[in-house]
Formats: sequence, structure tokens, C-alpha cells
Amino acid sequence: MCALTRAEKPASALIRFAVSPDGVLAPDVDAKAPGRGVWITLSADAVNEAVRKKVFARSLKENVTVPPDLAEQVRTRLEQRLMGTLGLARKAGALVTGAAKVASVLQSGRVGALITASDAAPDGRRKMLQWARRGEVADRLAHIESLSSTQLGLALGLENVIHAALTPGAAANSVIERANRLALFNATDREEDGTI
Repeated sequence: MCALTRAEKPASALIRFAVSPDGVLAPDVDAKAPGRGVWITLSADAVNEAVRKKVFARSLKENVTVPPDLAEQVRTRLEQRLMGTLGLARKAGALVTGAAKVASVLQSGRVGALITASDAAPDGRRKMLQWARRGEVADRLAHIESLSSTQLGLALGLENVIHAALTPGAAANSVIERANRLALFNATDREEDGTI
């Protein structure tokens, strides 16, 4: 249940916060930290509102130090988790990079998700989306645009990553799940074109 709105939601739509041993509130994005926690709707606005209304101290029934940049900490940790999952997908051989290779995977129809850097040129983005629409999986293809080319490069250990694609499977599912959580937090999930 969201401690701010009191609405019951699935865990995937919430973010957990826990208190560190030194009494500082911290995001627990994987919901694995020991001790009592507070759940808030997975949104930057909800986190900021919970800080403003002092929801954390009330819910935990103790004084806690709440960092003023708590929402930004959540965003950073969600981005880090997504980047880590992308790195694992690359090591597992479930990810290809480069416009030509991505276009080839899109043509073959063996694609679980298309990844485009958030700072990609509009022309390159448009070309990849055209390839995606021609493929057999166009209606169910996830398109992830949550990370910049710098973040993608760091995650994958490569330079200048603009386009990537995931082959279907567990790695793609993990990346899509993490991207969905980040998009929900940022409120940039555009349902009409499947962009995450």
C-alpha cells in the first residue's frame, strides 16, 4: 500500500524506502533491505509529495533524516539497475549494437526490444522505427529510450552507443521490466507507440 495515497497497488507500481543504520532514509529499489520499510507510488511526484508531507517519519513512527534530493536518488538507482541489466544482457550474448546489426535483427523478427539513446538524432530514430514497423513483431516490440548514449556506452562498455536490440528471452524480459519501472517513475511511458 502507498503510504502517501493509501491506495493498494502491485509491488511493481511502488518503490520501497528503508532506513539505514545511521537513520537516513534511502531508496530500496530492489525491496531487499532488512527492517521496516515504507512503500510509495513509483513516481517522482509522489516521492516529492511524501517528503513534503513528512510521510516517512509518520509511517515509520520514528525520526528519520530524509535527503532533499530523494526523488533524484531513486531515479539514479533505477537508471543504474537498468544499466547493470543491459550489461548482463550483453555478456549473455542477448544484445547487439550498431545501426546495421540492429536493422538486421529487426528484419529477421528475432527481437525482444529496440533500444535507442534518448539523445539520438531524430533521423536515426525515425529510420530504426521504420525498420521495426516492417518486422513481424512490430505490434508487440518494446522500444526503450530511457538512457542517453553516454549511459548506454557505460552500461555496455562501448563508445557511442545509439542503437541496440535485445534478442527475445530472459535477459530481454529483465531489461524491459527495469525500463518500465524507470519510465513509470519518470512518467514518460508513451503508450501509443510502445516507447519506454
